[in-house]
Amino acid sequence: MSDAEKTEDGVKEERILGLRNEIDKIDDTILELINRRLLIGKEIGRIKGFSGIKVLDRKRETEIFERLTAKNNGLLKPSVIHHIFSVIMASSREIQMPQMVTYLGPEGTHTHMAATNHFGHAGTFVPQVNIRDIFDSVTRGTYQYGVVPVENSIEGAVNFTLDMLFESSLQICAESYQAISHYLLSNSGSLEEIRVVYSHPQALSQCRGWMRKNIPNAVMKECASTAHAAQIASSEPGSAAVASKAASSMYNLKILAERIEDFTKNVTRFLVIGKDSPPRTGNDKTSVIFVTSHVPGALFKALQPIAESGINMVKLESRPTKHENWKYFFVMDVEGHHEDANILEALEKLSKSCLFLKKLGSYPKCDDSGAIDNGNV
Repeated sequence: MSDAEKTEDGVKEERILGLRNEIDKIDDTILELINRRLLIGKEIGRIKGFSGIKVLDRKRETEIFERLTAKNNGLLKPSVIHHIFSVIMASSREIQMPQMVTYLGPEGTHTHMAATNHFGHAGTFVPQVNIRDIFDSVTRGTYQYGVVPVENSIEGAVNFTLDMLFESSLQICAESYQAISHYLLSNSGSLEEIRVVYSHPQALSQCRGWMRKNIPNAVMKECASTAHAAQIASSEPGSAAVASKAASSMYNLKILAERIEDFTKNVTRFLVIGKDSPPRTGNDKTSVIFVTSHVPGALFKALQPIAESGINMVKLESRPTKHENWKYFFVMDVEGHHEDANILEALEKLSKSCLFLKKLGSYPKCDDSGAIDNGNV
């Protein structure tokens, strides 16, 4: 290498060192500013606690994201801005008051993933073995929020969740959509060694075509959850589990096959239940339960105010009340907030045609694309 080349390399290294020193100074400033922001957030939390105001304010967070995205004139992509400030705001919520969240466990289920995706680092997550325990523990105040599955784009409604919404006094505080992908996990090294496959009934159903083609002699056995299936497979030779990708690392299992679901557009909707009543955001959904008389035209008459008001009904599901044979309750989701004038008026008219009506809550409408799938489900 010539002296000129050595000199040029030296200049480059000095320039890089200078730029790195500048980055270090910027990082120091960013760190100082984040800590200052958290201190202000802590004070806001103290005031909220004194005033009885809830910590989680999705409307305020949405306003922050929109303001920062509009103000951005640099190289940052909107998705990166959202990610950075989601983490900062999650830390702020955690300092104000850690959210105690319970979910359908064990750890590694898709419900667990939905809970962590929704609450981020601001939650302390505790699993439950069934949906009733989630509702009961949130009702008692043991946990502030619960996360439960309510419907799947392939398999339809989670009926037990609908039944518990009918029985419970809890509100729907939020919804979340999770793209679902199933993985075949095992301690075994090949598909030929698999004699039995464990999973939740819905997961087995969603992968039945793939398993019939690739492991036709394996016996399918149902269990309480996909994560429970992974626990079993981790200790039973010759077995496998249909579970999430995250469960492979949690239970030290090999991935024998990935994304084995028969239908690729597989999305599950989850509900966050609690005692909060979220404020209007301008992009909301309202859920109600109602019971009509068992006479001809009763349902048509009940729904007529919804149709006449131009409200968009996005879901209508029926379930037996279990209190009287052949009597049903209906779960209805409509676009809008119950404080909106048209929703308020329509529900008032609806109630006059019903034997029973209960508002399950109004909450921010969530993107139903399932785009939050990041490979960890």
